Amino acid sequence: MKIIKRDDYLQKLLSYKDKPDIKVITGVRRSGKSMLLNEYIKIIQTEPGNVNIIRIDYNRIEFDDIKDYRKLNTYIWDKYKEGFKNYLFIDEVQMCEEFEIAVNDIYESKKFDIYITGSNAFLLSSDLATLFTGRHFEIKVLPFSFSEYLDYFEYKNIDEAFEKYTLEGGFAGSYLYELEEQKTEYIANVLDVVILKDIMKKNNVTDQVAMENIVAFLLDNIANITSPYGITKNLVKDGVAIDHKTVGNYLKYLCEGFVFYKIKRFDIRGSGYLKTNEKYYLVDHGFRFAKLGKRYFDYGRLYENIAAIELIRRGYSLYVGKLYEKEIDFVAMKGTEKIYIQVADNITRDETLERELNPLRQIKDFYPKILIANTRHDDYDIDGIKVFDIARWLLLGRST
Repeated sequence: MKIIKRDDYLQKLLSYKDKPDIKVITGVRRSGKSMLLNEYIKIIQTEPGNVNIIRIDYNRIEFDDIKDYRKLNTYIWDKYKEGFKNYLFIDEVQMCEEFEIAVNDIYESKKFDIYITGSNAFLLSSDLATLFTGRHFEIKVLPFSFSEYLDYFEYKNIDEAFEKYTLEGGFAGSYLYELEEQKTEYIANVLDVVILKDIMKKNNVTDQVAMENIVAFLLDNIANITSPYGITKNLVKDGVAIDHKTVGNYLKYLCEGFVFYKIKRFDIRGSGYLKTNEKYYLVDHGFRFAKLGKRYFDYGRLYENIAAIELIRRGYSLYVGKLYEKEIDFVAMKGTEKIYIQVADNITRDETLERELNPLRQIKDFYPKILIANTRHDDYDIDGIKVFDIARWLLLGRST
């Protein structure tokens, strides 16, 4: 398999190298956590001085005998070398029972630089402070961005590459297969394992039919305003016996496992957050095509999903903007920065372009306003609103 150096993630890891924090690398299955560790270890091994790498990969049979925190602790200390810089890497740490006891003991010794990976379903961001008594730093790994996809396949034609990316998504493991049905089978299997083995097991969910129906509904309603009540109504109509509280819990589990991202609504005029009706975006759009195919799909909503994940990748907090009766697809915030964003498919028709621009024009503050669409052209301005082609916007900041 071709290896792409994921420089943004590597730089984050390097910025915390030799710091006392526990580095926690999380991400949905097959998003590249183990490959990232491999590349990081290669960098460490090239540095001068005595370096001792202790690598434990619970995906490998050779580590089956140390899936107990006491045995894990003993194994690590047996591998420790005095007078060396000792780096500890534990892959899929949740497969060791009560792993946090061993990790905290190792942390308190101040003798190791510690890195651990695990599925988001088991290493929840909200649980990390409870699991680890010492300081920790979380790096959330997402599937390949469009920029990384471009690097992998070495495309020269950006528009051709983007068309392929919209169908294949960012799970690099699927790129090894030639046939489309093989790619979709791989991606669908990843989602099945995440739902059945990770999320349902973690949260003791026994109603597989209800969970699968909720996932199917969300896949079919990417970027649509929805709520637990609305989902429950649709499921009950289709013969699924479930109540809105259970639906709400299942949605929470899916978001905690970072299969979906819930985006709340934000009243632009009143600067307040609205409690009802959110949007849900998929961690990688490849899941949608693998499960539901291309039937009845709105490419505008697909592009909106791709833009949402890219903004999250770039470190923005996202909200759905509401201004009177108008909706702004995204209010993206990072520190003091705020951007208003609309996303569309084809804006060649005047009435479509005006429909997308009008909500942005009605915002009276001076924060940047942009429209992202499939224009296949360089960016341009309309009344102070920057219009970007989506493929080229996804590549902003790319060094080459």
